[in-house]
Amino acid sequence: MQKKLAKLGHVALVTPNLEKSHWFFHDVVGLNEQKREGNKIYYRGWADFEHHTLILIEGKEAVLDHIAWKTCEPDDVDYFYGKVESAGLSPAWVPEGEEAGLGKAFRFRLPTGQTYEIYYEMEKPLAPEGKRSRLKNQVFKSFDHGISPRCIDHVNFNVGHPSECMKLHEEVCGFKVREYIQLDNGFEMSYWTSVTSLVHDLAIMFDEAGRQNRLHHTAFYLDNFQDVARAADIFRENGVELSLAPGRHGISQAGFIYAIDPGSGHRLELFSGGYHIYDPDWKPVQWKEKELAEGIIWWGPELSPTFLAESIGPEE
Repeated sequence: MQKKLAKLGHVALVTPNLEKSHWFFHDVVGLNEQKREGNKIYYRGWADFEHHTLILIEGKEAVLDHIAWKTCEPDDVDYFYGKVESAGLSPAWVPEGEEAGLGKAFRFRLPTGQTYEIYYEMEKPLAPEGKRSRLKNQVFKSFDHGISPRCIDHVNFNVGHPSECMKLHEEVCGFKVREYIQLDNGFEMSYWTSVTSLVHDLAIMFDEAGRQNRLHHTAFYLDNFQDVARAADIFRENGVELSLAPGRHGISQAGFIYAIDPGSGHRLELFSGGYHIYDPDWKPVQWKEKELAEGIIWWGPELSPTFLAESIGPEE
């Protein structure tokens, strides 16, 4: 029986202005700073138990450093190392101490340029005194500062050949397609896919230019749409650029707001609602070309013709 990954662990982003990006993600968005180490700052939401769910790394240009996925069991790290190696993707072990809180792990590069990290062991430190929740099933006090998202939710990136990328995720990592968009010519341009019960842990979207290592956005979870509206006010009060104002997706059924980190240009989605899939015989939901606009935005702002292709990656 094929094994699958357990969940999205964290995303690591490179920013050319670490302090401005820290202001955005910590002061405005309200993620909790876990640790500073060299040119890196580690963060997590108030209900993220693991050491970090976001890493900011200072560098010359804004790029995706890596996306990390947790396995179901400790031995699965070796299992997936073998799967990745058999697929010809040249995995390499992460040196001890390179990433704070991380145990045994390896990284590999997808054919589309994005780097994945696979791990099981990760420290789960308590929140500092004064910031610790009285709830035993929660880490930090909720809504302590800024918008204050609960936890990491999903990641979305662009590739030149979505169906090939999706096939690799199915065969190597155990992902399942939940929803997808098919154009009139039969081309499947976007997939919403997961290894959990979430409607998506990952979205794979089309990049017409076939560029490498693209990232469309990282998403953190808010409890309800009232929190999304509150986020809009906090962003506006702080002069943060809104990439897409509050609305609701047809695909995933979630409330959303997108904003741009002024330190890097990376796009953040704050995501609320959505749905879970518990049926083992779930059939992927198809959206046709004529339904694309309402699939992306069920109601809310008008969809920009360029929004789906607006990704960040290495300068060409």
